Amino acid sequence: MPYYSFDLVVGEEFRNQGGIILEDIEVASDRADQLACELSQVKPELQQKGCSVRVTDRDHNEVYRTPLDPVPAWQR
Repeated sequence: MPYYSFDLVVGEEFRNQGGIILEDIEVASDRADQLACELSQVKPELQQKGCSVRVTDRDHNEVYRTPLDPVPAWQR
């Protein structure tokens, strides 16, 4: 099973939020969405600033990114 790292992206800065071994990118993207939701609630000052959570693989390649700001249902 692959190892994924999660970063909070603020502008050009990447803040490490930890890493975990997960089944695949689908599970990792679900975790990233969950982390983005939690961060937007815990740190509301990050909302409306274009912040996001990115997922990278073991080789540091970005494989997924999701915004902290909620995406309206009509845009999904």
